[in-house]
Amino acid sequence: MKIKYLFLSLVFLVAFSCDDNDDDYEFVQVATPELMSKTAFRNSVEVTVPKTIEEPGKIYVYNNYIFVGDVDSGIHVIDNSNPESPQAIKFIEIPGNEDISVKDNFLYADSATDLVVFDISDINNVSMVERLNDVFNVYDYDIPVEADDVDFGKFDFEEDIIVGWTLTTERRKKVDDRQIDIALEGDVLNSSAESTTGTGGSLARFQIVDNYMYAVGNYEMAIFNIQNLKEPVLANTQYAGWNIETMFQADGYLYLGSTNGMYIYDLVNPSSPEFVSEFVHWEGCDPVVVDGDYAYLTLRGGNICGQLESVLEVIDISDKANPVLAERYELENPYGLGFKNNMLYVCDGTAGLKLFERETPKDLKLVNTLKDIQAKDVIPLENSLIMIGGNTLYQYEYMENNIGLISSFKLN
Repeated sequence: MKIKYLFLSLVFLVAFSCDDNDDDYEFVQVATPELMSKTAFRNSVEVTVPKTIEEPGKIYVYNNYIFVGDVDSGIHVIDNSNPESPQAIKFIEIPGNEDISVKDNFLYADSATDLVVFDISDINNVSMVERLNDVFNVYDYDIPVEADDVDFGKFDFEEDIIVGWTLTTERRKKVDDRQIDIALEGDVLNSSAESTTGTGGSLARFQIVDNYMYAVGNYEMAIFNIQNLKEPVLANTQYAGWNIETMFQADGYLYLGSTNGMYIYDLVNPSSPEFVSEFVHWEGCDPVVVDGDYAYLTLRGGNICGQLESVLEVIDISDKANPVLAERYELENPYGLGFKNNMLYVCDGTAGLKLFERETPKDLKLVNTLKDIQAKDVIPLENSLIMIGGNTLYQYEYMENNIGLISSFKLN
C-alpha cells in the first residue's frame, strides 16, 4: 500500500515539474461518496451474535442492558445484570445508525434517512417490527476532514445512501477561497404509570417525553407520535436551529446544543415544540444537561469545533426567555457531562473524568480527577455511573467526592 502511494506521489511530482505554469495549479484532496442503493441498504438490518466494535459511539441504558453504538454500523447489546462482569450478547446491525431511544421494550433507531423500530421484549429474539422510510432529511455524511473538495458524482438522493468515502489527490487550477461544495445541504443534509424509558448520555440526539419522541439533525427536528409504540407516526418536522449536535429534555422543555449556542423549546404543544430563546456562545462542540434553574454545557475548542478555549459554562435559565451566563470554568478537551445530586461529572477527553462539587448550582469546586483514562460521555444512574471513553466501557460506584471502579469492559 505504501509503495502504491509513493508511486502516485512520484507521478504527481513529475506532472507538476513538466508544467510551465506551476503557480496556477495545486493538489487537492477530493472526496467521492461510496454509494449503496436504498433497497440494498434497507435489507442490511440484521441481528447477529456479538462482534468486535469497530468505532465506539454513544451509550444508552435500559433496564439491565447497556447499548453501545458502533458508529454508522449498529448497536452492541451488553447484558449488565452483573455490573462486575458485563457480557456482550447481541449486535443489531443498523447501517447509518447514530442514536437510539427505548420505551417499554421498543427500541427506536435512526438508519440514515429512516427510523427503524425493534421489539426487544425478548432480548434473545430481537425483531424489527417497523420502518419509516425517508423521515429524516438530515443524516451525517461524515465527509472526511482531510477533504478539500467533494465530488458528489452520480449521487441520487432519492435512490442512494452514502455509506463511505474515497479520497483521491487531484491537480487542479487554483480557485480563490476554495470551500467544500456541499450543494445538497439545504435539501439533504443535514403512557401508563408503569412505563419505562431508557437513559442516554449527554451526546444524545433522541429524547422520549411521554407519548412523543424527538430527534434532531443538523438543523431540523422530527417529532414522532409513539402512543402506539409498535407503529410510530411522524407527526411533524420543523426547523430547530443551526449546527445542532445534542438534545436534553427536562421539566417540559427541550434544550438543543449547537456549535453556536443553546436553543430552548417548550413542550406545551408536544407535537409542535415552540422556540423560547437562544443562548449564544462562541463556536464550539456543545453538549448540554439541565438541573432545575441551571444548564451546564461544555465547549470544546480547536480542530473542527472552533479556535477558542475549552470551557464548562453554567447558564442561569430561571427565566427561560432570557438565559444568562452565570459562571465559566476552564477545561482541556471536554465532551459529555452528567450530574447526580450535588456532583457534576465532566468528561474532559484525554484529561480524564473531572468531578465538580456543586457548592451552589453555579459555584463549582473541582474535587477529583480520574487521570490516565479517556472520558467521552457519562450516564449517572441511581446506583452507579456509566462512562465510555476510548475503547472502554467503565462502571463506577459513588463515593464521597470520588467514585470507585466496579468494572472496565474492553469494546475492541
